[in-house]
Amino acid sequence: MNNVLYKTFEKPPQSYWLASTASTGYPSLDGNVSVDIAIVGAGITGILCAYLLHKENLSIAVIDAGKILNGTTGHTTAKITSQHGLIYDKLKNQMGAELAKQYADANEEAIKQIKDIIDLHKIDCDYSPQPAYIYTENEETVQKIEDELRTASGLGIKASYTEEIPFPLKIKAGIKFDGQAQFHPRRFLLPVAEIISNAGVKIYENTRIVDLEEGKRITLTTLQGQKITAEKVIIASHYPFYNKPGMYFSRLYTERAYIIAVRAKEKYPGGMYINAEEPSRSLRGLDTGEGNLILVAGENHKTGQGTDMARHYYKLADFAAKLFTVEDIPYRWSTQDCMTLDGIPYVGYYKQDSRNILVATGFQKWGMTNGMAAANILRDLIVKGSSPWQDVYSPLRKNILGSAKTFVVENLDVAKHLISGKISPVPENVEIKRGEAKVFEHNGERVGAYRDENGKLFVVNTTCTHMGCELNWNSAEKSWDCPCHGSRFSYTGDIIDGPAVMPLSPENDVNTIEKIIKDEF
Repeated sequence: MNNVLYKTFEKPPQSYWLASTASTGYPSLDGNVSVDIAIVGAGITGILCAYLLHKENLSIAVIDAGKILNGTTGHTTAKITSQHGLIYDKLKNQMGAELAKQYADANEEAIKQIKDIIDLHKIDCDYSPQPAYIYTENEETVQKIEDELRTASGLGIKASYTEEIPFPLKIKAGIKFDGQAQFHPRRFLLPVAEIISNAGVKIYENTRIVDLEEGKRITLTTLQGQKITAEKVIIASHYPFYNKPGMYFSRLYTERAYIIAVRAKEKYPGGMYINAEEPSRSLRGLDTGEGNLILVAGENHKTGQGTDMARHYYKLADFAAKLFTVEDIPYRWSTQDCMTLDGIPYVGYYKQDSRNILVATGFQKWGMTNGMAAANILRDLIVKGSSPWQDVYSPLRKNILGSAKTFVVENLDVAKHLISGKISPVPENVEIKRGEAKVFEHNGERVGAYRDENGKLFVVNTTCTHMGCELNWNSAEKSWDCPCHGSRFSYTGDIIDGPAVMPLSPENDVNTIEKIIKDEF
């Protein structure tokens, strides 16, 4: 990759999905409101939940802390696929064939239902049927590929074996999933949001929920103090903002991944591809008004725990240069995914003793089909009291076999980061250049400072307001990222990603033990 193309990385990251669609202008909540169903979070899950539920003559409010469809949904690879890595054989071995079949059916139905919504409303969203491939370049993974094919086929998925893909890669084995697709997620969901808004669903943007109080009716409180009361609440805020009762902070962790949109001399051959190993590499084509682009994604790491995050874009560019004659990289962006301990999302009742709070989170890297599947499950639980796929997705499931080790590793990792910043030495008399951030000591406190390109200095307390972890600087995105639970803050201290609900400030410190005792997280 030449230095001229690397210079494209000097511009701020920008998602193609956001750049190619208009910003929304739904109002903020400016008073109290009462509804049947309150949905917190307006990504693919929240919008599709509202779409399905509004047909049931229920009053609904959808509330988002920022703009709708601007979070993970606006930073995805946008594959509509039931091919979720090597998941089906693992799922069958851990949970049994019946639950594996539930997961396969839920996602196959989601693919069909997305197409049905597109056709019903004649939505122009660059929908394109494409096969999805998973492949390996390693001999030791061939058996896993063969086992996955056997299991997926047995569950009713149209899958076939291959030893070739149309790239200069010497693969050892692969699986082709037929009946899959890709699309432009915002061009699909923005019209859906307009449809439900016109039908009476209330959509509120820039309205952050900071508290939930249970009672005969559930009360949500915004950052500005307004109240939303509802019979039932769906938490679809990516990472649940309401943590303590379900202990979701101990059952989820977050990963970041990176995407570049490449313009190449060669025509993209079609299909969607992902490898079975690490580091992950994902490919799909993208037809735009600017010509054909190729999305190259991968480079996963736990949020807040990467080093020199900009290098992940360079590695993807180097990989792309091995496959194509790269002429330009007009877009690049990153995304954040919630990961569960057993690889299956948590969708259903939020906790054991309540049927009035529901949750959808932990979609791993596969939020398009899982978002549609989650909307179906939550609609069924609310309207019918049961869903044919509820057991495999249940947040209350007891059969999370094989995840105990993951639980220990992830939470030891969290504990390390809770205390590491408090005991690490901090350099004194630090000089900060333009475009640079550093952590230093000021009046005995650990603070972070960033100097923008105009020379203005922004200083914040580097303790995450969620549970008190010490934040790390993300050089690629110019943000302060939490290595424990994935909260992210801008250099001004504003929240980019939850579960934190309060911004950073130079003064505001966080006592982790006090927050746990008072249940304030």
